[in-house]
Amino acid sequence: MKFMKLGTKPDSFQSDEDCIRYVASDLATDVVVNVVDVKFYLHKFPLLSKSARLQKLIAATVDEQSDAAEINIPDIPGGPPAFEMCAKFCYGMTVTLSAYNVVAARCAAEYLEMYESTESGNLVYKIEFFLSSSVLRSWKDSITVLQTTRTLHPWSEDVKKIDERCLESIASKAAAEPARVDWSYTYNRRKVSNDNGVARDWWVEDLAELSIDLYKRVVSTIRRKGGVSPEVIGEALEVYAAKRIQIDDDDDVDEQRCLLETLVSLLPSEKQSVSCGFLIKLLKSSVSLEDVRRKLSRRIGEKLEEASVDDLLIRASSEGCETVYNIDIVETLIDEFITQTKKRDELVCSDMSVSDSSKSIVAKLMDGYLAEISRIEPNFSTSKFIAIAEKVSCFPRSSHDGVYRAIDMFLKQHPGISKSEKKSICRLMDCRKLSQEACAHAVQNERLPLRVVVQILFFEQVRPTAKPLLPPSTSHGSSRKTTEEEECDSVTATEETTRDKTSSSEKTKAKGVVMSRIFSKLWAGKDRDGVGDVSRSDTSESPGSATTTVDDKSTPSTRRRRSPS
Repeated sequence: MKFMKLGTKPDSFQSDEDCIRYVASDLATDVVVNVVDVKFYLHKFPLLSKSARLQKLIAATVDEQSDAAEINIPDIPGGPPAFEMCAKFCYGMTVTLSAYNVVAARCAAEYLEMYESTESGNLVYKIEFFLSSSVLRSWKDSITVLQTTRTLHPWSEDVKKIDERCLESIASKAAAEPARVDWSYTYNRRKVSNDNGVARDWWVEDLAELSIDLYKRVVSTIRRKGGVSPEVIGEALEVYAAKRIQIDDDDDVDEQRCLLETLVSLLPSEKQSVSCGFLIKLLKSSVSLEDVRRKLSRRIGEKLEEASVDDLLIRASSEGCETVYNIDIVETLIDEFITQTKKRDELVCSDMSVSDSSKSIVAKLMDGYLAEISRIEPNFSTSKFIAIAEKVSCFPRSSHDGVYRAIDMFLKQHPGISKSEKKSICRLMDCRKLSQEACAHAVQNERLPLRVVVQILFFEQVRPTAKPLLPPSTSHGSSRKTTEEEECDSVTATEETTRDKTSSSEKTKAKGVVMSRIFSKLWAGKDRDGVGDVSRSDTSESPGSATTTVDDKSTPSTRRRRSPS
């Protein structure tokens, strides 16, 4: 930090209690200056020689019958401390200026009209020289000076535009090439360094110390001047948010609201400038702010494919909410993604590969989300499950293993749902797009309706004689491990071991055993219900419309295939 010493005489200011300051001298004081609640007992000559304002005030209040004049200056910027610095300068006493007090001294000197026209080498001139030659050339001093301007408005704006000069100095240094950075700065994060060891975002942590109003002015100035990429601006906002946003802090709602609104307004418009995870963190903190949430939802919808299942587990803010987690907001994000994707598809009609890739990733993301929210949300309704799944049902998928896993988890955690609800949920799954591993798990899954098990078994039977629709998938959606995944993995491992050790005739025999087990279930259910609806529905309905067509058309061939066995 830079310092500047003015004057050579020792400091002889003394205090009498907290509200009286005087100069220890053999000469009697002849003027009393009231600054707010502090009285200064001083001498006229030193003050009048350097302050034009004090000259006018004292001249207007002199009482011929009194030896001492008394004046009031309650509105001097910086208050008693700033006035005392100016008074010491008038007496020639030592005054030490630094980044912490230079703005207060400069504004007070302006108020007292301590110009060159009053005396050569006056305080205004000396402070301006110090600001220009030292303080504003220093990175950290410029930030410190800017922080001190908050308490001195509007003087800091009016007096030579000190705050604007600080903003320009900070913005110019932030935009400098990292190779030219040779000053001190704070950096405690993992470095992505250039050749000289300076990261491109070297300045973001120092600026995180600013209040939100000053931070907004600094970032706006940096963006206006240019030279800093949107990605670095995004990193700076993320660092500031991590330091300032307190998700569980209800003490100052207005301050948090202002903070969130300002950060959202500062977000660069470029899609890749901020991460989806950061946007969702802001969204989690602003669920009660309608305008902010709407803007963030649009931004997240542009890049929902970058989100993770953990990101979407957003707790509901209202105590009266029926669910622990905010499921409606996830629906909103999907809707925004669909809207943004349609807009991109209309603009780029020639190449749909990027759009299809994003849709495929989001489909897998939603499969994982449905499985996880089914597991942890006790009040997750069937209608919500179907609504979310249907929004992404037309998205391209390499397999429906993730859909199956989500359905299985929902059925496990909600055993009390009706048969019609089970059928509605299972219609979301295309049995033809299940991998062999998923089929092996499904045919032994007692939670699935019998018609679905038979459909899965049928398509598994015809798989070796037909061209495979899709390669086998080794994943059931989300990367989260659950008990159901372990069950499916164990079944898969058993099948693979059996597959390696048995001949083709043994495989056929094993498949027949599974068939007999399923049909035993069917006959048992038929006898229990007393109607033939199960056998009819096995061939008349399917989880999806496409499956229905295939199922109906292949009924005769199914009987032909099964007759030899």
